[in-house]
Amino acid sequence: MTPYWITAFLDFAAGGFDEGVRFWSAVTSFDVSPRRGQAGEFATLLPDDGDPFLRVQRLAEGPDRIHLDLHVGDPRRAADRAIGLGAQEVADHGYVVLRSPGGLTFCFVSHEAATRPGPTSWPAGASLVDQVCLDVPATAYQGESVFWRDLTGWEERRSAVSTDFHSLARPDGHPLRLLLQRLGEQTGEVRAHLDWSTTDRSAETERHVALGARVEVVHSVWTVLTDPNGRRYCLTDRDPETGMLR
Repeated sequence: MTPYWITAFLDFAAGGFDEGVRFWSAVTSFDVSPRRGQAGEFATLLPDDGDPFLRVQRLAEGPDRIHLDLHVGDPRRAADRAIGLGAQEVADHGYVVLRSPGGLTFCFVSHEAATRPGPTSWPAGASLVDQVCLDVPATAYQGESVFWRDLTGWEERRSAVSTDFHSLARPDGHPLRLLLQRLGEQTGEVRAHLDWSTTDRSAETERHVALGARVEVVHSVWTVLTDPNGRRYCLTDRDPETGMLR
């Protein structure tokens, strides 16, 4: 059952929720919806056009993380299929919470969405959060890659940058690409970070730093930053319209 939409959740440790939401709202220029949930722990980042694809959550425990919501017509059926592919069920609340074979949390939900937002224009260029990179320890890389390929039904594509990366071809209209990165570490749980595409990485870096981000390292086609809570993310030399390297 191929998802018709994917949402990325920025999950914040309780003490960093308010500052984290302020930063991500400012850096994306997306408004924040009214909070919801029993303790006001959820909210949505609202783009100027198109349907939302970024949401935030205050965690009761644990560190910052990214988890994915896969939107499908029948979450229970999709979850049963995912379990057959190697996932582990955590809870069924009507939406189903699971963990991938390598330990990444994801959910099947049935919220409707269909229109991909466009890039945001700035005085110097344009940018968009448009990719989730799954950071996979080396020993889990093959199995995790097969799992996400089979779960989404998206075709694998080699990276032109490194043999330690490959992507899954995003169908037209989807807001988020999926990239898998093989880490140097051998073991541990799979985790994830967000990637931006930008037409001017230098100017975009300056904009993020002015809002409170810090530059961690600059590579040939991407820059690693951290938000005010220390969450890593990347700015990349990719076309915000197509998601491909420029």
